[in-house]
Amino acid sequence: MQACNSYAVTYVPLYDTLGPNAVEFIINHAEVSIAFVQDSKIPSVLSCLDRWSSLKTIVSFGNVSTTQKKEAEELGASCFSWEEFLQMGNIDLDLPPKKKTNICTIMYTSGTTGEPKGVIIKNEAFMTQVLSIDQILNLTDRVGTEDDVYFSFLPLAHVYDQIMETYCIYKGSSIGFWQGDVGFLMEDILALKPTLFCGVPRVYDRVYACISSKISSGGALQSTLFQYAYNYKLGYLEKGLPQDKAAPLFDKLVFDKIKQALGGRVRLLLSGAAPLPRHVEEFLRVTFGATMSQGYGLTESCGGCFTGISNVFSMMGTIGVPMTTIEARLESVPEMGYDALSSEARGEICLRGNTLFSGYHKHQDLTEEVMVDGWFHTGDIGEWQPNGAMKIIDRKKNIFKLSQGEYVAVENIENKYLQCPLITSIWVHGNSFESFLVAVVVPERKGLEYWAVKHNSTDDFKSLCENPKARKYILDELNNTGQKHQLRGFELLKAVHLEPIPFDMERDLITPTFKLKRPQLLKQYKECIDQLYKEAKA
Repeated sequence: MQACNSYAVTYVPLYDTLGPNAVEFIINHAEVSIAFVQDSKIPSVLSCLDRWSSLKTIVSFGNVSTTQKKEAEELGASCFSWEEFLQMGNIDLDLPPKKKTNICTIMYTSGTTGEPKGVIIKNEAFMTQVLSIDQILNLTDRVGTEDDVYFSFLPLAHVYDQIMETYCIYKGSSIGFWQGDVGFLMEDILALKPTLFCGVPRVYDRVYACISSKISSGGALQSTLFQYAYNYKLGYLEKGLPQDKAAPLFDKLVFDKIKQALGGRVRLLLSGAAPLPRHVEEFLRVTFGATMSQGYGLTESCGGCFTGISNVFSMMGTIGVPMTTIEARLESVPEMGYDALSSEARGEICLRGNTLFSGYHKHQDLTEEVMVDGWFHTGDIGEWQPNGAMKIIDRKKNIFKLSQGEYVAVENIENKYLQCPLITSIWVHGNSFESFLVAVVVPERKGLEYWAVKHNSTDDFKSLCENPKARKYILDELNNTGQKHQLRGFELLKAVHLEPIPFDMERDLITPTFKLKRPQLLKQYKECIDQLYKEAKA
């Protein structure tokens, strides 16, 4: 990526979690001529080579066998090992001039529906975004330095991590890369001891659940002391005291151990890709002794376009304010009941500014759908807060009508159900032929096993998920959570299927940023859904 930038070559990130069809589509659609490939992926690339007319050069990050070279040559391409490729280089070559208007990257979004879209990002947008991060940190917190260490585990094929790593290189900060195995994620963090940590809600949820479990299992005295310290610091944060002055004694005596969960040196926590549950954000702000900022961005906005401001506690539960390079406004969505001009301004978030993309590659029609009069329509529904911050409350596209005519904003409902501690993931389903909702749920293993012990069940986790009584228990707890969060009657669930295997990218059920891929989920669980409707009606 950095070499391409140096030579003014447009790069196209490829990652196999998109699935073989998507990789094939992207190479053809972007007319990729040279591909850098992990050595274990060379066979799958060669098997598709006859369908990729533009691809003429393959470079392995490892070795290439004589057979593989011959196979590539027969199909009109060259194949090099990493060593061979390096020897072809020339140190004396002058780097070409770069322009702001050059296309830096065509970044294909994984998307939750349809074929991936190629988002065109020019040099100006990319570097403006990097510099705006420096500006916002300079104004509100502390800029990155050579003493900072960033932990890279988010997909590098995505704009979020690319921007953060480019920022670190710009400031001379260190970058530590994870092993690539989620089972060793916490181990990697403890080894690196980062000062800068960018995560997504799913990761922060795990950290929160793990620490909460340890606190509750530590006995009554420890729990009471923790709760007292927590409430004390929370009270002062709510009064507007900065993080380091709210409760320095409790930071040292109580919260320091919690901070060790991320290595003990973290000073800046950033969250993006999806809304962070309020209770998790509050917990992280109180216990980690670090600046916690939730942001919002898309590939089309070259990463973050809204950000929370450090030590402004009233911005909790929001995505903060627009970055200095972005203008934002709301547009009414009458069919969903959102009025941008009412006293509670709600509507679709629209963006304008010089960190925006330059259109979808070879898709002028799709570009014109979302770019209207210079404003990019994000598809996300926001609500302006009295303090100028924005809160994401809904998604324009993920809305459907039940048979009785009621509209259901499904993401909003799922976010409320996710606050039930007995589940880790949920996909809520409904359609215009049915009058009620059903769901596929991944239960929290320990919670379900604890229920089994209380009810003298010796079933293993998989069998528990099939146990009708366990399903009824989870359904009741989910609906209790829903009622607690003021869900309306038609938004409550009538039946659930318990899935022991988490939704994953291997089965193409989630995107690399853990968003649900609804058409694929429906395909995977069609029989379960049909059965749930049959059961609920019976």
